[in-house]
Amino acid sequence: MADLLAKLEQQRAVLLEEIAQLGDFRRGSISPLIRHCGKPGCRCARPGDPGHGPNFRLTYKVSGKTVSEALPTIAAVRKAEREISEYRKFKTLVQSFLDVNAKICRLRPLGEKRSGTSAQTGKRNRVESGGRTYWADSFF
Repeated sequence: MADLLAKLEQQRAVLLEEIAQLGDFRRGSISPLIRHCGKPGCRCARPGDPGHGPNFRLTYKVSGKTVSEALPTIAAVRKAEREISEYRKFKTLVQSFLDVNAKICRLRPLGEKRSGTSAQTGKRNRVESGGRTYWADSFF
């Protein structure tokens, strides 16, 4: 069991290193926008005309609201694609990190590195601040 625990801790360290090596990333999706402008004399008003575009947009959520950014050049589209790709790698690595940590938590013996207690006494530390009492680990 100790060998398996050491192996899992090594996996966790590798995952942390991979996360640290990620480049710029952000959530979102890129979509083309093709539209008709509505001007009666414009070419897009003719039957069968595909319309204006494509104009590319990056769409993502901020505090529950959808935000859309114009990507005016192909360079901006490529940059956003790289950032979204890095975000997808980040999500995969974080899920793997969580899975490995869950296995470590299940395998670690009770007396070893328990969260919420002091390493020396096995008791929680009492911290008073601003008239309130908090119970914290020894790192607090």
